[in-house]
Amino acid sequence: MDTEVLSTPAVLILLGPPGAGKGTQARKLEEQFGLVQLSTGDLLRAAVAAGTEAGKQAKAVMEAGDLVSDDIVIAILRDRLADPDCARGVILDGFPRTDAQARALDVLLAETGQKISAAISLEVNDDAMVTRISGRYTCAGCGEGYHDTFKTPQTKGVCDNCGDTEFKRRADDNAATVASRLRAYHAQTAPLITYYDGQDVLERINAMGGIDEIARGLATIVKGAMR
Repeated sequence: MDTEVLSTPAVLILLGPPGAGKGTQARKLEEQFGLVQLSTGDLLRAAVAAGTEAGKQAKAVMEAGDLVSDDIVIAILRDRLADPDCARGVILDGFPRTDAQARALDVLLAETGQKISAAISLEVNDDAMVTRISGRYTCAGCGEGYHDTFKTPQTKGVCDNCGDTEFKRRADDNAATVASRLRAYHAQTAPLITYYDGQDVLERINAMGGIDEIARGLATIVKGAMR
C-alpha cells in the first residue's frame, strides 16, 4: 500500500484503555503513513540489547527490581527518534503516562523543533469494554482469536483456522479485573486528557465502532494534524 504524503514528521500519541484497539490501529497507521510505533517496553528492551549508554542504565535499574526513571526513558526515546526509520514520524504507545512525562516529552521534541501533532483519545464505553475483553479467548494451537459472544468457532470447540480443540484465556481477562483496569486507566489518563486539551492537540474518537470505521477516523485526524 502506498503511504500518505505528510508535510512534516508526525508525533502522535494514542491514549486508550486495554482492549480499545490501540495496537491494531497503530499498525494500520504505520502502513498507511509510514510511521513507526514506539512502545515503552520495546524501547527499553531494544536499548538494553543494543548496549547503549541509556540501555546500560536501564538494565542496571531493572536488574535491581526498580522502575526505570523518566530521565532514562527520555534518553532512550531521544536516541530512537534520531534513527532514520523515524523520519516520517512516530506513534507513541505507553508514554507519556503522567503530566511530568508529558512535559519532559515536550522539552525533548523542542530540541529538534518538533511538537506533538495530535494526542488521540480512543473513547470507550466501560460496561461494553468489560463484556468485550472478558469474553476473549484464543486457540492454543495457532493463536486465532475468538469471543464468547461476538466470534465463536463455526464448529463448537474446534478452531476454524487450524482445527485444534484446545483454547485458552488470559488470567486477567475476567470481568472484575477488566473493570479494575479500566478504573485505573481513567484515573491515570484524566490529567493527560486535560494537559493535551490545554495544548489544543487533543482529538477524541469513538473506539466502540468497527475496526475499519475507527481506522478511517484516525486517518482523517492524522492528515488534519499534519497540514
